Amino acid sequence: MSHLALPVLKNGQAVALADLSELPFAFFRDTVLGAVRQGLRLACLCADAQLRMFAVLADDAGRTLRVARTRLEQPRYAALTPECPQAHLFEREMAEQYGLQPEGHPWLKPLRFQKSWIGGEASPQPTPGALDFYRVEGDEVHEVAVGPVHAGVIEPGHFRFQCHGEQVFHLEIALGYQHRGVEQALEGGPHPLSLKQAETAAGDTSIAHTWAHCRILEGLAGFSVPARADRVRGVALELERAANHVGDLGALSGDVGFLPTASFCGRIRGDWLNLSAEGCGSRLGRNWLRPGGLQQDLDPRLAERMLPRVDRAWVETRDAVELLWGAASVMIRFEAAGHLGPAQAREIGAVGVPARACGIPMDVRRDHPFGPYETHPAVPALAESGNVHSRAWVRWRELFESHRLISEALADLAASPCDPKPTSLPKLAADSLCVSLTEGWRGEVLHLAVTDGEGRFVRYKIVDASFHNWFGLALALRGEQISDFPLCNKSFNLSYCGHDL
Repeated sequence: MSHLALPVLKNGQAVALADLSELPFAFFRDTVLGAVRQGLRLACLCADAQLRMFAVLADDAGRTLRVARTRLEQPRYAALTPECPQAHLFEREMAEQYGLQPEGHPWLKPLRFQKSWIGGEASPQPTPGALDFYRVEGDEVHEVAVGPVHAGVIEPGHFRFQCHGEQVFHLEIALGYQHRGVEQALEGGPHPLSLKQAETAAGDTSIAHTWAHCRILEGLAGFSVPARADRVRGVALELERAANHVGDLGALSGDVGFLPTASFCGRIRGDWLNLSAEGCGSRLGRNWLRPGGLQQDLDPRLAERMLPRVDRAWVETRDAVELLWGAASVMIRFEAAGHLGPAQAREIGAVGVPARACGIPMDVRRDHPFGPYETHPAVPALAESGNVHSRAWVRWRELFESHRLISEALADLAASPCDPKPTSLPKLAADSLCVSLTEGWRGEVLHLAVTDGEGRFVRYKIVDASFHNWFGLALALRGEQISDFPLCNKSFNLSYCGHDL
């Protein structure tokens, strides 16, 4: 069966489960693998307690999504990972959550060391050595273990390096020590806490996750958000992107001892965060969005006041970061470290900044446009070398685009009246599925919901950009000096909590 026979969906569009043919698993597997071979991405692969499996295939060039589903007759099935590395973390996750056994998976160990969702114990039962780390044997090969408890204020994560001298042969990353249970908590919803749970899925990406959740509810309710509310949402998302990119460029500067940019960006990041606080009262954008519209609108006078502050923050950002590109010592370090090639990035399904730094022109705002980006498209920022410099450069160019989008939106909002307060959404569609994508500052954020006969969530899946990209960090360290790990790690700057769902 070809993926062309699968239903074609737009970002945020709901579909009745009855319109999604339940494929025999062999057809499902061949369809997914064939689609990936033809250039589609495996944006999501998940299961539920009924042994139903769903695959979301993103056709970025065609600006569409295709969804395949199957129902397993038994927990054992032929793994997709050997032929599709993009599936390797998804299959480990399904094994841990629902006891599914992907036969032929090359490295089936727990992904998050959590208890099974169905049995109360770790599932599948760990085989001897299942919790061991990959080992490289040989004369003078040694291990360096870092974490999960770190010296600074940082969430738990374990990094284990296999080294020969200073050279890294292999890095294995173990996450999931917090056992957050966000996806499980969302099941049975939407309920009064659902919005907060989505909003804090990855705390520094509040707007991107909240917007994805809102679009799930709006898609299942068949509700269209007013254009002005979407413009405000766009301002919120771009402010979140700007604050985090400025912080990352400052942190990268600090990692190579270039203190002028590090110091300036530490302060200027606060200016971008304060603009979010001006809009909604929270520097992290909390309580700004709600299903159907906004918790807090930007009235015309406030939008007008924010415009010169945005311009001032941008001028100071530009002056601080341009110091970075003129420092030869910084460029030498940035250009020599952390290379991830485009073939590797495509193979593992990398998204966001790491993908664009390899020259892969993917950006949900353009490829699967949502909200204001349908009429005010964003231009993806690209680099080619796939190293630390390229990832820093992509962030820098995205700041130009965010400033343009925020300024244009605020000018429009200053000239238009506020919308009436949004009303409650209609009841959600029963026995349906909806997939929502947004472009967070790290990259693609995906939310998927499946409803039961009462319109309640029977399965809610979240895929943060970090889920796709952590293995990219491991690949970028191969052959590098272990002393470059902090710099490479910061150039990806992935989320621990966004992985631990």
